[in-house]
Formats: sequence, structure tokens, C-alpha cells
Amino acid sequence: MREKTVMNKVVKFKAKINWSAWLILVILWNFGFPNATPLQDVLVAVFLSILFIIISKIQSRDLQKRSSRSKYRN
Repeated sequence: MREKTVMNKVVKFKAKINWSAWLILVILWNFGFPNATPLQDVLVAVFLSILFIIISKIQSRDLQKRSSRSKYRN
């Protein structure tokens, strides 16, 4: 039970980190390329969103593999 609570906290923390990284990259894009068209802004934001969804799925699978190998698992 305790392991599940710790795992949930780790997942929530990683989600916050991923969201923050996505936001920083979108802001950097907007300030780095001020002459970009609105279409380019949307495309970059969508691309970054998909990239971070893939990253979060990989992190989730890795975390599940680690927890399933735990010596404390019943």
C-alpha cells in the first residue's frame, strides 16, 4: 500500500516537471521566433505536446517495470 502511494507521488511529480518543461519550451519558441505565424505556433505546441505524451508513457512503463521487480512486492 505504501509503495502505491509513493509511486503516485512520483508520477504526479514527473507530470508537473513534464508540463513545466513543455511550457518553458513553448515560451522559448514564442520569444525566440517572434515572427512565426500563428499556424507555426500551433504546430510547434502540438508537436511538443505529442513529444511529452510519448515521454510520459515511456516514464510510466519504466516506473511500472521497476515497481514490479521490487523485493517488497507481495
